[in-house]
Amino acid sequence: MNNVVLIGRLVRDPELRFVPGSGMAVANFTMAIDKGLTREKKQEFESQGKPTADFIRIVVWGKQAENCSQYLAKGKLVAIQGSIQTSSYKSNTGETRYTTEVLANRVEFLEWGEKTQSSSAKNDDFSFGAGSFEDFQSIEDDDDVPF
Repeated sequence: MNNVVLIGRLVRDPELRFVPGSGMAVANFTMAIDKGLTREKKQEFESQGKPTADFIRIVVWGKQAENCSQYLAKGKLVAIQGSIQTSSYKSNTGETRYTTEVLANRVEFLEWGEKTQSSSAKNDDFSFGAGSFEDFQSIEDDDDVPF
């Protein structure tokens, strides 16, 4: 069985291209996946210059590729489901190079917002639903809560 589920942030904007002849859309992007280290381990890794995330190359085909190109941007949180694919090619020097990437079957946008927003936008800059958080009213303390 070859099934991968990843949640992470885009390292850069997706690259969209179209296959000559068929015109099929294909998008490539890289996700940074946090290694889930404890705070102490993370500090240790950072002090040693070791990465605290894995960087995984993702390939998406068809209409999903066009949607990714249109709506995803650097820093956005995304979930993908797909399969690992490996391949090899010859470099200009004649060396055989090996690649590993995830072929995404499903892409879920976990953060929404206009692609034109600054990539340094914070999560609380996004509005969810029709209103904003300022529209909510605080609830008074109620000691009679039945649970």
